[in-house]
Amino acid sequence: MLKNYNYISIEGTIGAGKTTLAKMLAKHYDAKLVLEQFENNEFLPKFYSDPERYAFTVELSFLAERYQQIKKHELGPNLFNDLTVADYFLSKSLVFASSNLKEDEYKLFREVFDIMFHSVPKPDLLVYLYVPVEKLLTNIRKRGRRYEQNISYDYLQLIQNQYLEFLRKYADQLKVLILDVSELDFVKNEQDFNSIVEIIEKPISKGLHREMV
Repeated sequence: MLKNYNYISIEGTIGAGKTTLAKMLAKHYDAKLVLEQFENNEFLPKFYSDPERYAFTVELSFLAERYQQIKKHELGPNLFNDLTVADYFLSKSLVFASSNLKEDEYKLFREVFDIMFHSVPKPDLLVYLYVPVEKLLTNIRKRGRRYEQNISYDYLQLIQNQYLEFLRKYADQLKVLILDVSELDFVKNEQDFNSIVEIIEKPISKGLHREMV
């Protein structure tokens, strides 16, 4: 059983399986599930086709959507008193913005982000799914979203590096668990999923913790 956790965020680079795992954990614990609504973002396909033109627009739109969604759930009847599992953490906006925006754009974006960030709840546990870029590419090709098919190895590596840098920088403020799931199939293999559950249920202190599953 989970103890002292009311709010868990699952993070990872594109194609890591964070949404799938979040859904499975929410079902396992009978928890509230919060999923990022990226499919409704009209700017995302435009960004992948013309990154330089649409980078600021897509990052700002995602930030606004994530913020509104978190605030909506925070102000609900349970106020995060029951377990909530989300497939993102608001700070992922900084990870992608720092990778995609020009310096002046990022400065403005960061000012807006900081205003929002101070007013939203922080996860009791942040789980980052580490998957090598080669496998991320395979997962992306397999799930077949048309607008993702031209994502490059270099871009995924950049995002992965930015995530890991962010986790190192802010680990003293959060409980961060990096899980290397590169050799797992937690969807088809129940033992793999149970191994993840066992690790998540172990008590940890604030800081960065790495686990090979």
